[in-house]
Amino acid sequence: MKASSDVTAKPSNAPESPSSRLQGFAYWCAMGLGTLGLLMAINQTFNLKILGFQPLGNAYLYYLIGVFLAAAFLCFPAWSGARHRVPWYDWPLALAALGACGYLGYHGLIMIQLGWDYMAPIEATAASAVLLVLVLEGVRRCGGWPLLAVALLFGTYPLYAGSMPGFLWGNEYGLAETIRAHVMGVESIIGIPMQVVAQLVIGFVVFGAALTVTGGGEFFMRFSTALMGRSRGGPAKVSVLSSGILGSLSGSVISNILTTGPITIPTMKKTGYPAHYAAAIEACASTGGTLMPPIMGAVAFIMASFLGVPYSEIIIAAFLPALLFYLALIFQVDIYAAKRGLKGMPEADIPSMKETLKDGWPYLFSLAMLIYMLLFMRLEAYAPYYATVVLLGISMFKRRHRLNLKRALAFILDLTTSVSNLVAILAGIGLVVGGLSYTGVAGAFSRELLLYADGSIPLMLAAGAVTSFVLGMGMTVSACYIFLSILLAPALVNAGLNPLASHLFILYWGMMSYITPPVALAAITAAGVAGANASKTGLYAMRLGGILFILPFLFVLNPSLILQGALSDILVSVVTAVTAIWLMASAMEGYLYRVGVLAWPLRILVMISGVVLIYPDIVTDAIGFSLAGLIYAWHQWVRRPMSLKPG
Repeated sequence: MKASSDVTAKPSNAPESPSSRLQGFAYWCAMGLGTLGLLMAINQTFNLKILGFQPLGNAYLYYLIGVFLAAAFLCFPAWSGARHRVPWYDWPLALAALGACGYLGYHGLIMIQLGWDYMAPIEATAASAVLLVLVLEGVRRCGGWPLLAVALLFGTYPLYAGSMPGFLWGNEYGLAETIRAHVMGVESIIGIPMQVVAQLVIGFVVFGAALTVTGGGEFFMRFSTALMGRSRGGPAKVSVLSSGILGSLSGSVISNILTTGPITIPTMKKTGYPAHYAAAIEACASTGGTLMPPIMGAVAFIMASFLGVPYSEIIIAAFLPALLFYLALIFQVDIYAAKRGLKGMPEADIPSMKETLKDGWPYLFSLAMLIYMLLFMRLEAYAPYYATVVLLGISMFKRRHRLNLKRALAFILDLTTSVSNLVAILAGIGLVVGGLSYTGVAGAFSRELLLYADGSIPLMLAAGAVTSFVLGMGMTVSACYIFLSILLAPALVNAGLNPLASHLFILYWGMMSYITPPVALAAITAAGVAGANASKTGLYAMRLGGILFILPFLFVLNPSLILQGALSDILVSVVTAVTAIWLMASAMEGYLYRVGVLAWPLRILVMISGVVLIYPDIVTDAIGFSLAGLIYAWHQWVRRPMSLKPG
């Protein structure tokens, strides 16, 4: 399911579809590169040795970078004037990417044996320099100027680290040494982010693309409508649920808005939601997909590698925070609808749940199979491929969703653009990782932060939240997370916080910049779909997300909310967290269930009762629940009888 073609108010900074740029020979070249990259990934994952080809780990990474970086130069324009054509200069860039990576991959074994990252032939250093320049151009095209600036700043840091003051001082390298370390070392361009893409992420991109081309997006939209459409404020709840499901499968906030928004936003507007409010709901719901299992985008796999834990542990840990994220949105849209008397969708527009499940069971089956293999069989590298084969196999027996030639080409194009975008960005982020690692500055920064915070966990969390949020404005979620997992996460862990909760905290705050001005890319994109004012939409998205800004403090201070600890502690924490979210949502919207519209004094009391429940302590829990109970008791025994008196 694709975004409607009649959406004309698309923001200038939303991603341009490569389909308008890839025509004729360029289209088939990009498709060929994507197919080649997919075959290499399958060959390497399953150890097939097709035509005797089974490269070493570093050689495989170079070949994969070459193929998808070349595809990125064909798919993504160097400037806005080239959005509808592939100019002549993109062809030499693509060929140079193939040539440089081909040379480095061919010499992969010799590179390791002779330590080329320290001393290499002049032609190897020259090939490395070429690849380094191409990576910077790739990250500029796919990640934008801010991300390029970050990659340049930290990528060149080894050149002047020895001249920096205090904790910013580090090991200094010469120009040739820096180039070789970045390209032929194992902690930069071919470091953990690229290894994760090559070994894990491509398979999940394949599954997501297969789900899309066989009609999975349409099914999950119908399923959400059948489940939530009849309830008050039904269209908004459909938006929250469908965007959460599809966002978790795609991992892309913007593409999710452009896919579900043209359906959910007009429906919300028809049932009484203002355009800016409808757009804000869609923006918040799509943003949360980055946190929602089972896929969560590339960042979750990178997190698993940094922490050295199975991906299944990330899924389990992220489950409750993601559920609380969407529960907070559901509470707010339901309370908003109750306060204004909004109804559900017309019965004629709601599909039958029985017919929906009958038609779409293959999607649920393949998704359940994927989750089972991830959680119980621990087949992280193989699971998405097996689930894709099952999905495509079942779809062949359903005429509406059968993988014909047109859908197969759409599948390859979706895969090519998604993976080439990831490779270009993460190769550039590898320069940041390498620059901080080779100079040793990352460890010094964490120690300095601990020293300045003087053991104050609230101060460290506040600093971490602000840093993650600011960096998230100019970087992708993956880039922001990788950067801060090196600099900030060690300090949080050394301060005594749970490692997994600390990493999720960083991910969450980087994600929230999508809905918060001044950047608010998700809000701006949704405003374009809704025809609403972008600034007003951003402000309402921030208002809707007010509770969402508090959630990361909940789970980082209380590991029970990432399902770690005794079952009794987890249950108590869940009840407390849900109550806190409900009370804060009620205070923000000015309406409490079975009480009605709240005057300001009561709103403040309800907010206080919710806020004190955030801190995991028996005393604060008792205060919060008691205060909420007193509010209901006052309404039942004092205010309500007074309102019923005659005259």
